[in-house]
Amino acid sequence: MAITYTWDISTVNTYPIKDSNIDVVHNVHWGLRAEDDANQNEDGRNLTASIYGTQDLGTDNISNFIAFENLDEAKVQSWVEASMGEDKITSMKSGLNAQITEIITPTSVQKIIGV
Repeated sequence: MAITYTWDISTVNTYPIKDSNIDVVHNVHWGLRAEDDANQNEDGRNLTASIYGTQDLGTDNISNFIAFENLDEAKVQSWVEASMGEDKITSMKSGLNAQITEIITPTSVQKIIGV
């Protein structure tokens, strides 16, 4: 499998004012999508798996504050990844890989009796 991972980091929650800073990001709504370009579904589309969640960001030390209008997804993604830690991200990616593997080679198939 050649799997690529794509983050969606576009929605956040902010504190309107914190420590004299305006619109301080404290929570991120994220999505992580895995796409397998080596395996396709019956429609010819690459197999995918996705997970979604939220990540609280520590705001106790915001000495390097970046104004909201200067933020981009890449910067916020770096905060999310740092807050989650490498082990959690590795585990999430492994789970997405397992979802795709289950589509390719299912371990259980639902059947209807009498049909």
